[in-house]
Amino acid sequence: MKMSGGPTSVNLKITLLVIAILIAGGTLFYTQNLVSKLQERERRIVELYANSFTYIASSDFVDTDLTFIFENIIKRIDFPLILTDANDEINISGIGGGVRNIEVDSTMPPDAQKKFLYDNLEELRQAHQPISVTYKDTVVLAKIYYGDSSLVKKLKYYPYLQIIFAFFFIMISYFSFSYLKRNEQSNIWVGMAKETAHQLGTPISSLMGWNELLKMNYDQPDKVLDASEEIDSDLSRLQKIAHRFSKIGSKPELKQKNVFELIEKVISYFQRRLPQTGRMVMLELDGEKLATAEINSELFEWVIENLIKNALDAIEHKDGKIVFHVSQSDKYIEIDVMDNGKGIDLKRRNDIFRPGYSTKRRGWGLGLSLSKRIVEDYHRGKIFVKSSVINEGTSFKIILKRASGGK
Repeated sequence: MKMSGGPTSVNLKITLLVIAILIAGGTLFYTQNLVSKLQERERRIVELYANSFTYIASSDFVDTDLTFIFENIIKRIDFPLILTDANDEINISGIGGGVRNIEVDSTMPPDAQKKFLYDNLEELRQAHQPISVTYKDTVVLAKIYYGDSSLVKKLKYYPYLQIIFAFFFIMISYFSFSYLKRNEQSNIWVGMAKETAHQLGTPISSLMGWNELLKMNYDQPDKVLDASEEIDSDLSRLQKIAHRFSKIGSKPELKQKNVFELIEKVISYFQRRLPQTGRMVMLELDGEKLATAEINSELFEWVIENLIKNALDAIEHKDGKIVFHVSQSDKYIEIDVMDNGKGIDLKRRNDIFRPGYSTKRRGWGLGLSLSKRIVEDYHRGKIFVKSSVINEGTSFKIILKRASGGK
């Protein structure tokens, strides 16, 4: 029942960061591999384009059918391309023209157009090695410079954009996580303070009542003796509350205990004090009287008290009833806690165990959260809402491992 994130929180953040890096690295690797394949495809198109020029140069141009070149090669070029002669002079004439997919402003002066083309040529030279058009594999007739298509350029930058977006997402998630963590811790501390006040409130109020009774009946030994016994009971309860809070954050000692008797003890305490609160609620207990489990009695009694208080808060009519039923199987002990209160909305059944959640205007919102931690973290059991019907009641179930050797 620790109140801070500690190493676990740090490990979670490191794990999230490592996962994010692996995802980003995997995306970058996959995208770059795809880019390489597309670049190889475009290079093959350029090579085919160069081979076409070689074919034209080595054949009779007049009798050559150029349909295949125009339809299957030139039209497929969707990336910037510049054809030059062997001395890198741009040739804007010839088959399909010497410049492809580079828009030249026709309103520019010829010198400006020429400079623009040579600037683009330099960029293409930096992008890829040119492919030569040769004659008889020896004489270089022309060179083809080419760049990447718009698709390849987008794919190149895509993983970096994704990493940037992922970075901002991680930062937003981190700050949100930190905010929620601080908010939850704040709710826990506030809830713990209110839970402490509530725990102490019942025996202190009772002691004040017994004190007034002593003042009023100081000359009647029988009543003084009865009050003294109840005062001892409340003082013992105060000591028990102190022990409970001292166990928070440490591993409690589990012993084989009779579950039925522990529940009966808590019910007896509430039955003696309910009339003082003016609440007409019946508390009943039935089932296996010899059921035993490995539990910490002080913490387990706290769970039962929280369930009773939760049921009392849910009962808003005069004929209230809270029933505990204990059953056992070969491996488990099951405790059903049923009330005829106002019930729980289906959408809120998971929220009731969340720290800080409460349907009461002045509730502390920690009782059921503590109960869940005590049962599941300390006793390796389960606690959950078995059923609930609005305006009819709610049933909780606790499942504990049966003690070895228990009858």
